[in-house]
Amino acid sequence: MAQHELTVALAQLTPALRDPAANLARMQDVIATHAETDLVVFPELFWGGYTTTGLEPLACDPHGGAFAELAACAARHGTAVLFGGAEAVEDGFANSAFFIDQEGRPGGTYRKAQLFGDESAAFVPGDELRLITVAGHRLGVMICFDIEFPEVARALARAGAEALVTISANMTPFGFDHHLFATARAVENGLPHIYVNQVGKGEQFVFTGGSMAVSVDGELNARAGDQDETVTRARLALPARSEIRPDYLALRRDVLPVAGGGD
Repeated sequence: MAQHELTVALAQLTPALRDPAANLARMQDVIATHAETDLVVFPELFWGGYTTTGLEPLACDPHGGAFAELAACAARHGTAVLFGGAEAVEDGFANSAFFIDQEGRPGGTYRKAQLFGDESAAFVPGDELRLITVAGHRLGVMICFDIEFPEVARALARAGAEALVTISANMTPFGFDHHLFATARAVENGLPHIYVNQVGKGEQFVFTGGSMAVSVDGELNARAGDQDETVTRARLALPARSEIRPDYLALRRDVLPVAGGGD
């Protein structure tokens, strides 16, 4: 099968806390200056900044005017966009990843399934996973804590994802954890993994950066560093296959029963 190179801009930035208008302007500027890329990825809860309180004025409305501005920017530059924000849902708010395709069309929303710490009281967990399509390639979306659960990435891989993309707001002292988990999810599923994290001081936490593009063999094809705001470009040759490791998905067996278990 012929490979296609997908270009991705990893926007490791510090959002303006509780200022969606400022963050929208920042996103538009990044898209405009990286119009040669297929996809620009912003961190978790970038729309209003990372917080678990006072969410109503920070929620991103995919039918609202601000979202339409971002969609028009994406269409104008032919660049798809993935970003995080709070989303008003029936029972409260979700911690969501919003996707806009290269023609400026809403392409689906993923709601974070695995909530961390105070997020469990602030957000409603999502109940389904999500594949998005960029330049004809299917990418499996995760948000931060999701990557610490192998079954999330595996389900996306089994559903046909050609790469994984995670938006994050990972904080100290967990920087090493996400470097490890992001790499493991790539290798064990045989899929490239784009990981984009916030950086700098937020409302309660200091975010660890470490945005990167990981190959199917765990190599770093792009890395943004741990402390500075930067937009790093990565290239993914899709579909990707390891030349040295087995195809774990093809070799998998159904889950076996456990002998000698408890309850």
